[in-house]
Amino acid sequence: MITDNLLVVSGSNTFSSGVATITGQTVTSTAVSTDKIDLGTARDIGEGRDLYMVFTVITAYSGGTSVTMDVVTDDNAALSSPTTRGSTGAIAVASLTAGAQFVVPIPPLVASLGERYLGANYTVSGSPSAGSILAQVVEGIQDGRKYYASNFTVV
Repeated sequence: MITDNLLVVSGSNTFSSGVATITGQTVTSTAVSTDKIDLGTARDIGEGRDLYMVFTVITAYSGGTSVTMDVVTDDNAALSSPTTRGSTGAIAVASLTAGAQFVVPIPPLVASLGERYLGANYTVSGSPSAGSILAQVVEGIQDGRKYYASNFTVV
């Protein structure tokens, strides 16, 4: 999965001297993403390849019941009246462990809706005391966490 700093809507990816620093947006109550992507004008974003929003839990959740992560669009930069374009559904706090990833496809047709900004919305149930999420738009997804035996021996 190739990432781009300009496509991060919650949290941040920074690189300095070959070292990555990844932080998440603290999400312990219902909120919108701290950043959004300005499409410049209402436009279709799906010509070409599929796009996804990947939500990665950076700090494990403690307390609370569940979190729903949505891909949203809005006609204003504050994302104050967002329209949901895709959702993870409610995810139990027990599944919101550090490193857990949830992927939501971004539907390509947003121009016909007259909405210029793309971001994320979080609906929190209960009162978690900790938890943060990194949300970013990517072209291809991979989990990179599967390891298989090589099935050969060096003698």
